[in-house]
Amino acid sequence: MRTSTEESSLQEELSVILAQLQQRLGNSPDLIMRSIRIPSSPTTHVTALHIDGLIDKQMMNDSGLCSNLAGSGSDLTTHGSTIQEGVYSLLYNHASALCEVSTTRTLDGVLASILSGDTVLLIDGIAEAICCGTKGGESRGVDEPTTQVVIRGPKDSFNETLATNISLVRRRIRNPDLWLEKMKLGKKTQTEVAIMYMKNTVDDELVQEVKHRLQKANLSAVLESGAIEEMIQDQTATFFPTIYNSERPDVIAANLLEGRVAILVDGTPFALLVPTVFAQFFQSPDDYYNRFDVGIFLRMLRYICYLISLLLPSVYIAAITFHQDMIPTTLLISIASARDGIPFPAFIEAMLMELSFEVLREAGVRMPRAMGQAVSIVGALVLGQAAVQAGIVSTAMVIVVSITGIASFSTPAYNVAISARLIRLFIMILAATLGFYGILLGCIVLLAHMCSLKSFGIPYMAPFAPFRLFDQKDNILRMPRWSFIKRSRLIHQEEAAESWGRAMNASSKDSSDSKGE
Repeated sequence: MRTSTEESSLQEELSVILAQLQQRLGNSPDLIMRSIRIPSSPTTHVTALHIDGLIDKQMMNDSGLCSNLAGSGSDLTTHGSTIQEGVYSLLYNHASALCEVSTTRTLDGVLASILSGDTVLLIDGIAEAICCGTKGGESRGVDEPTTQVVIRGPKDSFNETLATNISLVRRRIRNPDLWLEKMKLGKKTQTEVAIMYMKNTVDDELVQEVKHRLQKANLSAVLESGAIEEMIQDQTATFFPTIYNSERPDVIAANLLEGRVAILVDGTPFALLVPTVFAQFFQSPDDYYNRFDVGIFLRMLRYICYLISLLLPSVYIAAITFHQDMIPTTLLISIASARDGIPFPAFIEAMLMELSFEVLREAGVRMPRAMGQAVSIVGALVLGQAAVQAGIVSTAMVIVVSITGIASFSTPAYNVAISARLIRLFIMILAATLGFYGILLGCIVLLAHMCSLKSFGIPYMAPFAPFRLFDQKDNILRMPRWSFIKRSRLIHQEEAAESWGRAMNASSKDSSDSKGE
């Protein structure tokens, strides 16, 4: 009886190996097999195999692997002790000059190479296959980002091809310290995953922890980076994302220079960044491409809008239900007259409007792009006006829900914005039962929970908790670039000076000296 190793080896005749490959792939019609005839040795058979649509046909045609061998009339024994070895040597040397070449001695290795987009050359009588790196096929080009749009800055974004995404990062960081490691995840999909980091900047223990978690993730299929994100995060029972994702190469490059680790997954345009802190989700590339005063204003505006989207409906419910004496008399009379005849309490009224707004938002996202915005805007106007005229909700509640919805769109990161939408519902329940005391209790519990979170060993609320005065220059405020002399102490091995910071200081010193002269 044969062992499994013998069954998967390439010791059989070429016809038997080809039959086994076809059987393993279910006689798939996209398995292309090209037989090559050698004039100087008609008895030696060579077959080139690849999957249609996974290879770069232009590279295959330009390389001339098949035509070069078929047209060779030289004595092949000069390349080896036998004709078969001569054919193998000629093919290997010719392929090595044109593309990346590897070899395999097992049937499983041949299948893995074919399914990865390589072209495999099998020679009758040689128990070793030549795998030529001809990965290619149809892919989406480099387009503008769709989820992180900026007014000023680069307009390129990642696509679904891993090699393209890696090149976009390397074009921005031309430094030998930018290291890259690859692995395959997913027992069934065998998805290629790349880990990128700055060797002399990142903490070595962080890199080892990332590798350990990726290898430990027991995944049968990896179709998007979200599957990896869910498996390697520190804590699952939380509304807040503890791993940052982005489709912008400039954002990934900037965070790599700060000492973070990037995880790029083949087949998705979204790269992951670890570790992550809460303040990072409110930072936009616009903050660094504009003047620092503009960046300060925009960033503070995002924090205010996030608080509005989180607490405004709850504050309205608590004020109307329990704390009418805290509302100015004129405003209270106006609200009371608008609520005259409304059959529902403020909490039910707010829940109806919130759920209606969420339905419209989801419908706008799922509708075709040409119709989505029109459906969401027209639907909100029609439903709001109809609800007010029917006496189901008050005009004040429509205004509150509208402001809350608009404020939620100002958050740069979608996963943090949707966390506020979920938490808002629980705080509304507390406001309807305990008033402002319930809101305060909910905020205390929420802050305690956020302070307990960690992202790859880094406190999630850093540098607010624990508080670090040195690291406050790029959180709520975005100070001028010349103030960023040292790196953050949270994610780096050492507090080394930034090269651009030294250059900035040197240039400013030279300019001051020239003015003095």
